[in-house]
Amino acid sequence: MKMKNLLKKTAATALAAGVCVSGILLAPSPSGSNLVLADEQVPSVYTNEPVSAAQAPLRPIAVMMPTDKKAQPSYGIGNAKVLYEVMEEGDMSRQMAIIDDWQGLSQIGNIRSCRDYYISLATEWDPILVHFGGVVYMKDRISAPDINNLSGISEYGVGGDKPGAGAFFRTSNRKAPHNTYTSGEGITNACNSLGYSLSLRPEHYNASHFTFAQGVNTLEQYGNALPGNVVDLSNIFPYTKSSFTYNPQTGLYQKNIHGKAHTDGLTGQQLTFSNIIVQNTKWSKRDAKGYLAFQTIDSSSDGYYFTQGRGIHITWKKASDYSPTKYYDDNGNEIQINTGKTYIGIAQEGRSPLYS
Repeated sequence: MKMKNLLKKTAATALAAGVCVSGILLAPSPSGSNLVLADEQVPSVYTNEPVSAAQAPLRPIAVMMPTDKKAQPSYGIGNAKVLYEVMEEGDMSRQMAIIDDWQGLSQIGNIRSCRDYYISLATEWDPILVHFGGVVYMKDRISAPDINNLSGISEYGVGGDKPGAGAFFRTSNRKAPHNTYTSGEGITNACNSLGYSLSLRPEHYNASHFTFAQGVNTLEQYGNALPGNVVDLSNIFPYTKSSFTYNPQTGLYQKNIHGKAHTDGLTGQQLTFSNIIVQNTKWSKRDAKGYLAFQTIDSSSDGYYFTQGRGIHITWKKASDYSPTKYYDDNGNEIQINTGKTYIGIAQEGRSPLYS
């Protein structure tokens, strides 16, 4: 009941601000009552699936999760509507889970440190960034007033604040650094204490993210469609060897990591996605430690889109941190992705996926 009242309260705040969600402007009623109907449904900006009008205007979390073998499985990762994977130093990758329905989760993580390019990827969703420290290259951006973050240790590793550090806890079933978690209640309390808005901020948020297909987009309209029953990203992420196998019975891709099913520790279920995007990205190595930089704001790079057992070549554009990333086919038309969850692999330019 407490969480339900919170959803109504924060949604009412978003309504008063006139937040645009899923292309629908949520505005005060003519009577000025700001009434939120719990049973009203609107399409999710993340998946196009129906969500309650109370849930839709709430901010998601962008939580940093590891890919280490010893750290599997992660808890709450199955709730990620958009899951990013990007390389980092040490020839390993890391994940960032965009979770909109985090409020009732009892355990989220484990949680690891952030990098500056994740902040650029995250901000288009206007999330609460949840991480456990970071690196010095994050210093200026993570401390900017528009960024709302929670960090269990100094926010850029060698310095900075520890906003919401009390929201994190450790378990005894794993050794550090693989045993740090948070919860929906902990995040809510920390945000309230820090004065973070739990509703999407209209001065920052742009709801024009994915364009969803009416019905099912099989990609059959593309005469040069690629095979996409198996999408193998081992060339891109050689440590995790992330891969996806299409299940025609469900219309979903089942995700594997380290040669095994990638599962959620809360449910034991394998992660599945309707859409797979491989986003080729310009990059460079910053220093002798191997820290990387990615050009997440660009208008001249390409990639691939896979769905329904097929794939096409795409290009992508992103104008600024808060601008949604847009994806286009080779005819210059914005691609129409299918309803459901989306995985986005940020590939170092020069590394290509395998598909069959």
